[in-house]
Amino acid sequence: MSAWIKVDAPADLAPGEVVIARAGYQEFAVCNVDGRLHAVSNRCPHQGGDLGDGFLEGPCLHCPLHGWAFDVRTGEPAYAAQPGKIKVYKVKVEDGLVWVEAEEG
Repeated sequence: MSAWIKVDAPADLAPGEVVIARAGYQEFAVCNVDGRLHAVSNRCPHQGGDLGDGFLEGPCLHCPLHGWAFDVRTGEPAYAAQPGKIKVYKVKVEDGLVWVEAEEG
């Protein structure tokens, strides 16, 4: 069952920035694309790289290990030859705190 959980990401993340956010044992990559926050799974499906240590190019988040890229709005791979998809989570900001809709735990 999913619920809104508070993560340790800054609500004032600048456009183009990415951070790793945590809530308990869960890790997310929180990104600001054109002033809107997005959250995805922090693990790249290729070899488990921390996507939050990668970089944004438009809405595409690039893994720092091998450059695999994913659209943070949909989770879809950026390149046709690249298999895999990442989990996308809803995000909201309330009272200066960032919340992600995910499984509690």
